[in-house]
Amino acid sequence: MSRERLQQRIGYRFSRPELLSRALTHRSHSALHNERLEFLGDSILNCVVAAELFERFGELSEGDLSRLRAQLVREETLYQVAQTLGMGDHLQLGEGELKSGGFARPSILADAFEALIGAVFVDGGFPAARETIRRLYEPLLANLDPKALGKDPKTLLQELLQARKIALPQYSVVATHGAAHSQNFEVECLIPQLSVRTKGIGSSRRNAEQEAAMRAFEQIRRRTAVP
Repeated sequence: MSRERLQQRIGYRFSRPELLSRALTHRSHSALHNERLEFLGDSILNCVVAAELFERFGELSEGDLSRLRAQLVREETLYQVAQTLGMGDHLQLGEGELKSGGFARPSILADAFEALIGAVFVDGGFPAARETIRRLYEPLLANLDPKALGKDPKTLLQELLQARKIALPQYSVVATHGAAHSQNFEVECLIPQLSVRTKGIGSSRRNAEQEAAMRAFEQIRRRTAVP
């Protein structure tokens, strides 16, 4: 997938392509890396997501809005969006990170996504960054359930299955990536009765299980229109 394809996926074309290149460059690769853009993108993302939640959920308190925002800007969520965009295919990594599977590491992909937002802001201003975030976050915002506040994905999935009298999911580690000190776990979530099979990757088995559970939960909700 070319960077042209990546720009099509995010819905924004850079007038300064070097900014996109910088956003995709990890510090292990070059002194001209993405950490400053990541810092900027983090702030912009928080601002836009907060504004979207404020407009969509007029009945929620400040505390509930803060919890929803935290859910939407946490590493796991940013990693999922970056994966959807295929950003791992475009990362510029040092030799060590390449060998240890850095292109699939949640923290690196999440940071790169924030840097991407920062790059859009520098290239096109706040309106461009806001529209890019809105476009990429629309599926997440559309499926957001305020009633699920404070519950982790495994709990949400368990409650959903119990309510429908379906056996609980089976979790298993299917692969590990990277060196021993920086491993990523790939976990499968299997629900045979619904023919649901999802995978998650995380820096710990627990994080990988949570991601796999969230994907299963969202898949079941889309399929059965559970409110």
